[in-house]
Amino acid sequence: MPHGKSGMNKDFWSNKNVFITGHTGFKGGWLSIWLAELGANVTGYSLPPGTTPSMFVSLGLEKKINTVFGDVRNYGELKSQIESAKPEIVIHMAAQALVLDSYENPIETFQTNLMGTVNILDAIRDSSSVKVFINVTSDKCYENKEKLKAFKEDDVMGGADPYSASKACSELITTSYRTSFFNGRVAIATARAGNVIGGGDWASNRIIPDFIKKINQDQKISIRNPTAIRPWQFVLEPLNGYLILAEKLFLNNSNYSEAWNFGPDSQDDKTVEWLISEFDKEYTGGGNVEIGKNSDLPQEANSLKLDCSKSKKRLNWAPKLSIDKTISMTSTWYKNFYKEKQDMYSFTVEQIKQFNSI
Repeated sequence: MPHGKSGMNKDFWSNKNVFITGHTGFKGGWLSIWLAELGANVTGYSLPPGTTPSMFVSLGLEKKINTVFGDVRNYGELKSQIESAKPEIVIHMAAQALVLDSYENPIETFQTNLMGTVNILDAIRDSSSVKVFINVTSDKCYENKEKLKAFKEDDVMGGADPYSASKACSELITTSYRTSFFNGRVAIATARAGNVIGGGDWASNRIIPDFIKKINQDQKISIRNPTAIRPWQFVLEPLNGYLILAEKLFLNNSNYSEAWNFGPDSQDDKTVEWLISEFDKEYTGGGNVEIGKNSDLPQEANSLKLDCSKSKKRLNWAPKLSIDKTISMTSTWYKNFYKEKQDMYSFTVEQIKQFNSI
């Protein structure tokens, strides 16, 4: 099965000032490492890591990039740090990112995902340095009527659960600010990615981290929604898309100031049960997955698929890894963390180089 080559120009990032919110999280950690290795001057603004272990601590990222612990809900502090860092490119990834948590904490979810977006957009209004802003939202921002269709960027926004609704709102906020205040002065886009997996994720209520935790406790994992179909992809796939998009925005401004999907090829859209069973075989040899009762759990979408034809055509982006390779690289990362006790920063950089070489 053919997979695409990167359209990213590595030289573009040398000495670029980049401001990332949410850099202590899973995706933010990988992006920070990648940018640091490309020679960018990275400032990360985020809450302290929310899990133990965490990628941020395990890889010693505080020594690799300029780190500021702060909350995107704190407008004054956020604006002050942007003024201090003088970034050319801002990538907004800080969020309450879990569907089930949004049922438990809807106020925090809306405050973080809506007002966090408002705050950072308003903070860059007065910035003379910022040329590019990318708001990373979610494939769950679309109104999902379970028709098994792949969502395109111009489909209707929606969201039955608080998380999905908050991401739809974040999209609308971004469009409003772009239209109302920036007039092309800053190139502004949104990025909607599918479900990412990869090493270094320990968040609750995510399938691979939940599996890893159970295995470390000598327990089997009970999956709550086995038939749900998700656009699984390796963590570097959408990040590659964000980097390509940022470069296009920087060089061409309004030609790319819109929404973009980043997801796997359709043959790699798999059920939860398939994914975790295959991961179990790769990581342990199998036999550690059972189907749980999920009748009283909050509603989650059963099917999510993304149409990424626009990103492939206009950004020269395409997924590189098959789902089997994605599972293999993810499993290898965790095996090295728990069993080989390697220098995980170096190992993570090697996985980035491996991804780039494909």
